Amino acid sequence: MISFLLRTFVALFVTALALPASAAPQDGQPVVIGEVHTLSSRVLKQDRRIVVRLPGGYASDPARRYDVVYVIDGGPEQDFPHIAGLAQSTEVNGTFEPFILIGIETVKRREEITPPVADPAPYVAELKANPGGSASFRRFIAEEVKPWVEGRYRTSGNDALMGESLAGLFVVESLLEAPTLFDDYIAVSPSLWWENMKYGRDAVSYLKRLPRGRRRLYLTLADEGHRHQQGVEMLVAALKSSAPADLQWLWVPQWDSETHGSIYHGAALDAFRAFYGVPSQIYLPGPLLTGRRMRERTAAENARRERKCTRENSRRTTPGETRTIEDAIIYECLLYDLGPRAADGRFDR
Repeated sequence: MISFLLRTFVALFVTALALPASAAPQDGQPVVIGEVHTLSSRVLKQDRRIVVRLPGGYASDPARRYDVVYVIDGGPEQDFPHIAGLAQSTEVNGTFEPFILIGIETVKRREEITPPVADPAPYVAELKANPGGSASFRRFIAEEVKPWVEGRYRTSGNDALMGESLAGLFVVESLLEAPTLFDDYIAVSPSLWWENMKYGRDAVSYLKRLPRGRRRLYLTLADEGHRHQQGVEMLVAALKSSAPADLQWLWVPQWDSETHGSIYHGAALDAFRAFYGVPSQIYLPGPLLTGRRMRERTAAENARRERKCTRENSRRTTPGETRTIEDAIIYECLLYDLGPRAADGRFDR
């Protein structure tokens, strides 16, 4: 039984934290972006922090349930704060469905979330860590974190696992080794150089053994080179040749525009839009925008204006496409493919 030990607030003090104590304003209020909970883990045999952000409308709509996105390296000083900012952004712009965000802290990430290796010595020498703890970390998530989340919050039953670099390796390994644990997998520049590119080399055999069931993979890569890129390209080739029909996947290479250090934030936003995107409508523009008198709406436009837009009844398009035919699609339901273009995949947005 996981015991609840501590509850604190994750707060951003904006500029106040960057100022010396004597210069900090005395009347500022913190901007709260989530809560930190400490779980006592029997699997890890230590306490571990879990960070939670609930959607803005969570309390006002008690009947609604939400998808959950689990972020590896998700401690309050790790990737949770910037991913939480993305989660909050849809409450302003409405480009994807809101979700519950769960950050799972790593402490010795090179040991905790890495797969086992045949010869640890080179890894110990170069990484100063003894690798191979990924199976135990997955047990921690499956047996302790997910039950705690599902018992405490209104979850929908659709869960995503997300991570970058070694955490991205953990995402790919989890898809191939424990494919029923999550529904959606977001792997950002995954370190598939690991163990001589094992999860690239062996991907075909893993994919052929995947159990039936709907799953989705978002895969992207920065300008990494060497075995890092080779391993990911092996995985892409395996997906093209051997992915089962019910595995939807997107391959979005960004090696011409992103580095290892810059890719995560934008890629996470792109994945959220791809997996959870919501439709929108182009409204009839008024005279302040066009500089001319506003025309009357047509009967067809009035009918479209009253229709509830869903992913199923929306037209898949891009901003570039709609710009050329905007007047013909006023009030039509549109589901935009935003962000960088996918190079390959089989995915129903």
